[in-house]
Amino acid sequence: MADVTTKIRTGILGASGYTGAELLRLLLRHPAVEIGALTAERQAGKPMGEVFPHLGRLGLPDLVKIEDVSWDKLDLVFCALPHGTTQEIVAGLPRNLRVVDLSADFRLTEPEEYKTWYGHEHRAQDLQKEVAYGLTELNRQGVRKARVVANPGCYPTSALLPLMPLLLDNLIEPGGIIIDAKSGVSGAGRDAKQANLFTEVSEGFNAYGVGHHRHMPEIEQELRLAAGRPVTVSFTPHLVPMNRGMLATIYVKMADGVTADDLRAALTARYEGEAFVGVTPAGVVPATRHVRGSNHCLIGVVPDRTPRGAILVSVIDNLVKGASGQAVQNMNVMLGLGETTGIDGVAMFP
Repeated sequence: MADVTTKIRTGILGASGYTGAELLRLLLRHPAVEIGALTAERQAGKPMGEVFPHLGRLGLPDLVKIEDVSWDKLDLVFCALPHGTTQEIVAGLPRNLRVVDLSADFRLTEPEEYKTWYGHEHRAQDLQKEVAYGLTELNRQGVRKARVVANPGCYPTSALLPLMPLLLDNLIEPGGIIIDAKSGVSGAGRDAKQANLFTEVSEGFNAYGVGHHRHMPEIEQELRLAAGRPVTVSFTPHLVPMNRGMLATIYVKMADGVTADDLRAALTARYEGEAFVGVTPAGVVPATRHVRGSNHCLIGVVPDRTPRGAILVSVIDNLVKGASGQAVQNMNVMLGLGETTGIDGVAMFP
């Protein structure tokens, strides 16, 4: 395990967004981390407390443009930049820097699939071969060895943690999986958008990206690896008028002779000893308030009335386990630190 008396000099690229601010909130209580650089293009030159008042008076460096960062003074960077902007930046970083990327730019392993879903060529194809997918509990060895980790999306995290172990154990059918997921508004980012105004979101509930959301190929890519064959899911995301939180209701068909109790037992066994993933007892369905502000994922299993049907309910905080918390977890694994360091807080309630 790394010596926590030697501070890890860390930078956050894109510190003026919600995930950047959440990274700072978590890293400020991490005993092995020193914040060395914070970037923001439009907010460059401002103190962090001006952009996020709750992060003022903490001795943080001012925000700067990416080209003004002294890379030789950093050991690891978190990239919390918009999709489509990260590949070239990461490819141009010094080779000695470790990277945890919170964008979608390195999550898809096939360049052609990336082009199909994101509308432009992958701009760092050689680097893509060195990237590990950072679903920590299910790819810990890959994360440990990687220089660049692609942090999973929030929706994929909520769906893959319950589904992948069941596919690996052949307990559910790969076909016919339905993922009905809901997210708090912070998942849409901090940029001013009409669709995210209070009057547009409050007292409403809507689906978006119906039939063609960019998290679909990421989910299917990882499920394909677990199942050993192609998997096509029906995935629909929804926007819920709350600040943070994510709930995925997942409908599956069990293999012959398998019961919902078997699914629960398999998930319980798979995540036994894991600090951040838990399975609720029979009859208990998790809620977003059970994980708010924490790096935890809770999974419930309920038998469905349809033949061989079961319903999985998975909850995370989209900004923590769905983004910044999982990013810190991956950093801890990459650098040989205790995996829960800095992110071991319990959920906030009420």
